[in-house]
Amino acid sequence: MRDFLSKKVVDLKPSGIRKFFDIASEIEGAISLGVGEPDFDTPWHIREEGIYSLERGKTYYTSNAGLIPLRKEICEFNKRKYNIEYDHKTECVVTVGGSEAIDIALRAVIEPGDEVIIPTPCYVSYEPCVVLTGGVVKTINLKNENQFRLQPEEIEAQITPKSKVLIISYPNNPTGAIMEYEDLVKISEVIIKHDLLVISDEIYSELSYGKPHVSIASLPGMKERTIVVNGFSKAFSMTGWRLGYALGPKEILKEMIKIHQFCIMCAPTNSQYAAVEALKNGDGDVVNMRNAYDERRRFLIDWFKNHNIPMFTPLGAFYIFPDIRQFGLSSEEFALRLLNEEKVVVVPGTAFGESGEGFVRISYAYSIDDLKKALERVERFIVKLRK
Repeated sequence: MRDFLSKKVVDLKPSGIRKFFDIASEIEGAISLGVGEPDFDTPWHIREEGIYSLERGKTYYTSNAGLIPLRKEICEFNKRKYNIEYDHKTECVVTVGGSEAIDIALRAVIEPGDEVIIPTPCYVSYEPCVVLTGGVVKTINLKNENQFRLQPEEIEAQITPKSKVLIISYPNNPTGAIMEYEDLVKISEVIIKHDLLVISDEIYSELSYGKPHVSIASLPGMKERTIVVNGFSKAFSMTGWRLGYALGPKEILKEMIKIHQFCIMCAPTNSQYAAVEALKNGDGDVVNMRNAYDERRRFLIDWFKNHNIPMFTPLGAFYIFPDIRQFGLSSEEFALRLLNEEKVVVVPGTAFGESGEGFVRISYAYSIDDLKKALERVERFIVKLRK
């Protein structure tokens, strides 16, 4: 019998995160600092709306693009928060998580051979999604000394006649880096000069500490060349509801909705009703969760500073990205030894790209008590390494 498998799929490397957690799942008593999932329950008033929708028999398909009330609230939210105006009828689609939005955005615009520029370290799904479209990945290795902020000259160095798309993700997973207005202005000039399309993954936009998040789509000349991806999992602690969205030029959104129509039909109906409630009445929940994350963030920054482990100050998301090169171990060696010797799970930086070598990702989507317990073990581990 012939080999029926797609070579593109067979050649894809499994997720470095999932591979690591498969190992960790077999170790009894392991404490995880690795999962990028809020430890808060979805706020009750949001859950209640989802339950109420089921009680009312709201179990049918919605329109392919999503419930009109939800699309209206999404567009109003982005206008209110990020000063970008979108038409809910033609420039918005509700998706099954932000991951689907990224996938259908790439499939809508990439022809085989088109080059997609991806700054790394980054979320693990970008490169596989590009490969599956037949696109070519060009990576930028972001630098710790720049606080992992994308520099205009780094984009310039990767530009070729085949360059078509730039993917950016700020606040960033795994580094916690952000891009401020001035940073975005500098890279937007290069983007416009080379006529690139931007896919801006802003799933952590509401988890920005200090200055409010700025969307690159709000800059002059950028809305018409940007697809904004966002969702409900991080800000509203709605990971299992599987709900995201994309906003962008109507010509591109029309084709994205076509792909979504054939592959998905529509996002879960009860999740959409819950999301309407989240956007209407969830601002206070977001503030409370963000304040709790900020407390944990500051606790971890102080801990690593006091233990002489260098790291830049993360200003977004709920991750820190400490530099562990002083211990003479690769990222994977450090993470595996920490797991085997002290039963603490962190993620090797290399799970997010080669530029993550020498770093590990630690999530603070855990309580202060859980962080303290895990860090007691981390302290024992680093003391042994320093002997």
